[in-house]
Amino acid sequence: MSAAVVWFTGLPSSGKSTLARRVHAHFTATGRASVVLDGDELREVLELRSYGPDDRDRFYRSLAALAALLAHQGIVVLVAATAPKREDRERARAALNAGTFVEVWVKTPLSECEARDPKGLYARARGDDANELPGVGVAYEPPDAPEVIADGGFDEAAVAAIECRLG
Repeated sequence: MSAAVVWFTGLPSSGKSTLARRVHAHFTATGRASVVLDGDELREVLELRSYGPDDRDRFYRSLAALAALLAHQGIVVLVAATAPKREDRERARAALNAGTFVEVWVKTPLSECEARDPKGLYARARGDDANELPGVGVAYEPPDAPEVIADGGFDEAAVAAIECRLG
């Protein structure tokens, strides 16, 4: 099996983690080794709570390197992380070197993300002049040519498309 990273990108609260966990459950049921690297969970574990440009850049570089390292061990790595700049995601693709990289755009409208906002991120960002939330205070650059476009976190067609891409 070749190295594989599936990177779920989209606005905060778009359904990235939900979809990554659905794909993980599907792979587990079919006997395929996979792991979910959730950006929010990793930030908590590593105590990286700053979202300034330099900190964000360092975080996504480290996340890309970790994903590549695990992928080259034969594990399908499912990364659920906004990575608001295309450059971040292209760097992750390049870090994999030899292997399969699947960019999944969880394409959920900003209004829907704000409406379901379980962590209150958008409400806080709207009241903060110096907010760092992608889609509100920081630009989110959607992928130019994602391998898969998902309609939220419960898109079963996207799960099938990801499986098809990985063979």
